[in-house]
Amino acid sequence: MTSSVVVGSGAREHALAWALAQSGGVVVTPGNAGIAAHGISCVSVPATELEADLFVIGPEQPLVDGLADELRAQGKTVVGPGAEGARLEGSKAYMKEFLASAGVPTARFGVFHHEDEALAFLSTMSPPYVIKTDGLAAGKGVLVTAYLAEARRDVMEKLSGTSFGDAGTTVVIEEGLDGEECSLTVLFDGTRAFALAPAQDFKRVGDANAGPNTGGMGAYAPMEVMTSELVKEVMTSVVAPTVDELHKRAIDFRGVLYAGVMLTSKGPKLLEYNVRFGDPETEVIAPLYGARLFDLLRAVGEGRLEKGAVGTSQYAVTVVLAAHGYPHHPRHGDMIFGLGRDGQLAQPVEGVTVYHAGTELDERGRFITAGGRVLALTGVADSVRQARELAYEGASLVTFEGRVMRNDIALAVI
Repeated sequence: MTSSVVVGSGAREHALAWALAQSGGVVVTPGNAGIAAHGISCVSVPATELEADLFVIGPEQPLVDGLADELRAQGKTVVGPGAEGARLEGSKAYMKEFLASAGVPTARFGVFHHEDEALAFLSTMSPPYVIKTDGLAAGKGVLVTAYLAEARRDVMEKLSGTSFGDAGTTVVIEEGLDGEECSLTVLFDGTRAFALAPAQDFKRVGDANAGPNTGGMGAYAPMEVMTSELVKEVMTSVVAPTVDELHKRAIDFRGVLYAGVMLTSKGPKLLEYNVRFGDPETEVIAPLYGARLFDLLRAVGEGRLEKGAVGTSQYAVTVVLAAHGYPHHPRHGDMIFGLGRDGQLAQPVEGVTVYHAGTELDERGRFITAGGRVLALTGVADSVRQARELAYEGASLVTFEGRVMRNDIALAVI
């Protein structure tokens, strides 16, 4: 029987572990109470002290810190780039320089360390203004605004360290791009690239894309407007030159290239790369691949991936339930109603799975909120409409005080 270790503690890791468990045993480190309740082993032992056929690193911080390098030095099969490859996400300034060198189509940009230069460049831009903190900021380091005064204030707060400390003292200012945004998850084994089903993430906290950016309030896949022809175009114009640049720089990258792509009137343009599975995109992608995921990921780690893409005949929609005050001041400790002891729906809905992002058990064994994003409820069905109905039916059965939820995930599609 196969065995896997998943590193991380959120809904992304829950979804990965759920899919990998279809093929064999799974251990998650450190995991969370909801993952453990779902019958998946969670341990507090470091990944470097575990043994398995496959190691999958979920979050970006361990990758930037070099965990994949450590595991590979031990002879482990790992999905995740080493520290050098992880710089593509660890520093947005480095990533933009990399893209320019590779010739990848992307937004016009400038990188700044000083306020005067940044504000001068900003004054040459047209709205919408896009301000990004250079370092890791848990998905919250991007401001997109139509207002110059708000953009100026954000630049000053980031460069001063007020917003994100040292992670924000370099900023990237980009032109805003119009069009549909797509998340394309690409598996890369160091030589060959393989596209999974394209997804769309809903980043702003409120309906109709109102309010601040978040880590993601929901997603659906496959994204129907992202046709197989468009996927091929992205693979040719964006991913292929990225692969060439990685080879030029002698970077051994075996893991996930998560491409945030804007489908503009002038063709696809890359917004940014992440170097790991997206969240909440994984909560729709993992259920669509299920038992196939282990073989795909092991092939990534072993450098024997086949070129191409594997389609899916079904659709998935995930709806995130977030804590009161999310994203700026999420409250912890609210009682969650509607979950059984296994962390799933107390009133089961066929086709719906609950993935735990920020939960824990109180002294009486009841689930309470313990993070910004609390739960992700995913519906899988034969159409987007059916999957959406299932996800929202499941979401209606789970409540807690101050629950934050978007009501329009995948609505425009149907």
